[in-house]
Amino acid sequence: MKKKLTKREEDYSKWYNELVVKAGLAENSFVRGCMVIKPYGYAIWEKMQAQLDIMFKETGHQNAYFPLFVPKSLFEAEEKNAKGFAKECAIVTHYRLKSDPENSGKLIVDKSSKLEEELIVRPTSEAIIWSTYKKWIQSYRDLPILINQWANVVRWEMRPRLFLRTVEFLWQEGHTAHSTKDEAVDEAILMNDIYAEFAENFMGIPVIKGIKSESEKFAGAEETYCIEALMQDGKALQAGTSHFLGQNFAKAFDVKFTNKEGSLDFVWATSWGVSTRLMGALIMTHSDDNGLVLPPKLAPIQVVIIPIYKSDEEFNSISSVLEPILSKLKSKGISVLFDKRDTHKPGFKFNEHEMKGVPIRIAIGPKDLENSTLEIFRRDKMEKKTISIDDVFSKIDFLINDIQTNLFDKAKLFTNSNIREANTFDEFKSIIKNNGGFVSAHWDGTTETEEKIKRETKATIRCIPLNNSKEDGKCIFSNKSSNQRVLFAKAY
Repeated sequence: MKKKLTKREEDYSKWYNELVVKAGLAENSFVRGCMVIKPYGYAIWEKMQAQLDIMFKETGHQNAYFPLFVPKSLFEAEEKNAKGFAKECAIVTHYRLKSDPENSGKLIVDKSSKLEEELIVRPTSEAIIWSTYKKWIQSYRDLPILINQWANVVRWEMRPRLFLRTVEFLWQEGHTAHSTKDEAVDEAILMNDIYAEFAENFMGIPVIKGIKSESEKFAGAEETYCIEALMQDGKALQAGTSHFLGQNFAKAFDVKFTNKEGSLDFVWATSWGVSTRLMGALIMTHSDDNGLVLPPKLAPIQVVIIPIYKSDEEFNSISSVLEPILSKLKSKGISVLFDKRDTHKPGFKFNEHEMKGVPIRIAIGPKDLENSTLEIFRRDKMEKKTISIDDVFSKIDFLINDIQTNLFDKAKLFTNSNIREANTFDEFKSIIKNNGGFVSAHWDGTTETEEKIKRETKATIRCIPLNNSKEDGKCIFSNKSSNQRVLFAKAY
């Protein structure tokens, strides 16, 4: 297996694209901008999905499924949302093809099958879901509704990139309905907290929780909460968002309920989502020039065991020692692979599993059997040690926890050391150009200033941190008064 990747410091974008393919995560499809998620990549997504699903259900949410197609009239009902997604929409106009007798029977659109109303392929599901909620909600007794769906969506990206931006991608989208504003705001904050907990405790990615600026918030939202992460190249990545939608969608779809006082009121709403973009975040936060690095909690294979032998007799001897180890590891809930393929040499297997980011590797050969030892390797530090076979279980237990902690601590240190303050626009431009990372700076709160900074530096306001302390200052661009700093960065 060819192991070498382009080095990150030479070309980060090329390194990322090569890694996604060589680690067997995904590849480009025949449809421009779409991807094929391969079994190993999908196995990581399944682990993400399974854990998030548990966390959603623990907080009272239920899964449902809504249609892929949205009638254009419904999509247009909430004006801000429709305008926000209009440029990314794919539209179905006909429902049938027919043979073209003038062109060797090739298929063409049957113009007689034109739809009475065009259908939008969902870029997000607020429209179809809130038109459905209108049928479900009459009274305060019907609330809250706490629904999540695991689905695919389509957004016609002009500059696609595997996992980070694709025309079709997988995600979950929560859509909740509430009787009060406070309850809906609490819901939006709760889900943002869940995303942060998942990112940090399972993905090993430190995040900054915040609120989006007016120009960066979700189209149709009153407030967008977010988690922002910093990648190794100094660019930020929006890892998850949770939106307080106010009564905007309820008013657009006339969703009212009779409250406890007996009067009619519009329902309060939220929506929230994360996508396969998290795969990109996982890759770019931890991986190195040797390939993928995975936190044990999300690794499809936590431990790989590779026998080293030259004869069937040696293999049988090694296997007789390994089988009880395999059984005990599996009984402890540890995912383990006994890589006994005889079609590849041990060196090939070592390289392959390093590229795939398997956290722990065990190698054992005839000499190890004589000494009752084995070699254990941790992928995050590229370190190997020889240990007693009797110590293997305690060592693996230690490494699973230590690797998970080490990856988070390393990423946390990187993030903290790449948050810099700027008090003038010259300082700001210098940091963006020469250092990257997050820049903490005063901003006058206007969209006009934000757009001017973006045009000149390509940096955007990633978030207004939730833990912000008030601080009087001057906007770095306009010199107008400001009472807090916000975080800028170049972003994916």
